[in-house]
Amino acid sequence: MLSTDFRALGLEEIRGTLGEPEGPSLQKITDRLDENCLRFLAHSPFATLATADRDGRCDNSPRGDYPGFVRAIDDRTVAIPDRLGNKIADSMRNIVDNGHAALLCFVPGMSETLRINGAAIVTDDPTLLRTLEQDHTVPDLAIVLRIEQVYLHCGRALLRGGLWDADMQDLATQVPSSGQIWASTSGWDAAVGDVIDDAMTGAYQALY
Repeated sequence: MLSTDFRALGLEEIRGTLGEPEGPSLQKITDRLDENCLRFLAHSPFATLATADRDGRCDNSPRGDYPGFVRAIDDRTVAIPDRLGNKIADSMRNIVDNGHAALLCFVPGMSETLRINGAAIVTDDPTLLRTLEQDHTVPDLAIVLRIEQVYLHCGRALLRGGLWDADMQDLATQVPSSGQIWASTSGWDAAVGDVIDDAMTGAYQALY
């Protein structure tokens, strides 16, 4: 069995292996959304939201909605509506504790992603929430991110992973269902997993 007692490298050693970033990699980093970034966000239906608590423990959660749900309020500010979820609120708790968050935004079929880092708050501002209405539903809360860094991330990871390749969809058939995973991690009988799968199917269909 492989030992898990790995040697941790310092930044100097890491730089010794990787080298320094080249000019173009740094020049693309800015602190505001330009016209092309705004267009990217307007067509993005999915993002991941990364947060950390005051002790640095991290969390990353998926966020998806209509294209453009990460709403640009101006070129330095975006808002993300909070939709129905599990109510654990890890991301929001971390934002209250830490005050920072990061977004990785995707456009289906596009290999590059848009990274947005900045200071974050959770708000119930009624005027903002009304602008985030979808399907006649106004969210109860929203996350507002004040941009400190924004840049396009190269597509190597998505290309290597074949994320948008149709034949990669077959991998899902090789993975246990969500109900089976849920039951297993909770210590429940496998039959409970079937019940969860049926319930989740109904819940997902209700979204549409």
